[in-house]
Amino acid sequence: MDISVAIPLLNEEESLPELTEWIERVMRENHYTYEIIFVDDGSTDHSWEVICALRDKNEHIKGIKFQRNYGKSAALYEAFRAAQGDVVITMDADLQDSPDEIPELYRMIIEEKYDLVSGWKKKRYDNTLTKNIPSKIYNAATRRMSGIKLHDMNCGLKSYNKKVVKSIEVYGEMHRYIPVLAKWAGFKKIGEKVVEHRKRKYGVSKFGWDRFINGFLDLLSITFVGKFSKRPMHFFGVWGIVFFLIGCLASLYLVLSKIFNADFSITNRPGFYIALAALIIGMQLFLSGFIAELISRNAPGRNAYLIEEKRGIN
Repeated sequence: MDISVAIPLLNEEESLPELTEWIERVMRENHYTYEIIFVDDGSTDHSWEVICALRDKNEHIKGIKFQRNYGKSAALYEAFRAAQGDVVITMDADLQDSPDEIPELYRMIIEEKYDLVSGWKKKRYDNTLTKNIPSKIYNAATRRMSGIKLHDMNCGLKSYNKKVVKSIEVYGEMHRYIPVLAKWAGFKKIGEKVVEHRKRKYGVSKFGWDRFINGFLDLLSITFVGKFSKRPMHFFGVWGIVFFLIGCLASLYLVLSKIFNADFSITNRPGFYIALAALIIGMQLFLSGFIAELISRNAPGRNAYLIEEKRGIN
């Protein structure tokens, strides 16, 4: 199979028929073998009924329905697991991504041998204050921390070599940083393509202000995990040593001061509490931080989701 199109969605019943027809037309015109995987992330409208109706008309359409809302990362994780195409293309269901971009995204993976190609919505129709400016800040921070030179890290329109989506694990809200996950997994050829951004035709945006805080925390998390998941003591050990040395030096100063000055009171000095706190923090970094990270990285239920129904997927 040439292409798997993975589409996570939440309450997009109005746009699904038009989006599906558009994708089908592009596939026919280019003679691709394909599948369309819709992942209904706990919609409260009639999105799943629309997907089932579309599936009855076209066996290339497949569907996954979550029992409740888990988020875009969970939807992409399940879509990636189900995908069978040599190239996997992700896009949003709101018609703001153009399926006409599919042939070039496919060509860049197959012919130019990119591992991942990310879309760049150079001209956007979003609210500048609430979306564009924060997006530019996050993209700049991510470029600096990850070393990946992409203008629009979180663009929903991307194409992947199948090996990439089968090698990475998207969880929490890490969908914003899939290129970073791919890089840490060893896929270095990451490209970018300017893509069309269309005005929303149906429904409402799912954008919320909580994305700003979550996005920053996820960036810190993925940077740490990418660099230190296989050698966490390189992080915890260094900072543990730093704090432990501070505590030891402060303690040594207090002890020497007491030796040379009998009237010197150790426990009444701020340095005593600084030394004590530094020693405790240093030990905690070695023990609790290291152990907690290992536990969280190996949690067996991190990607377990309740799927209510599937269509066309074994």
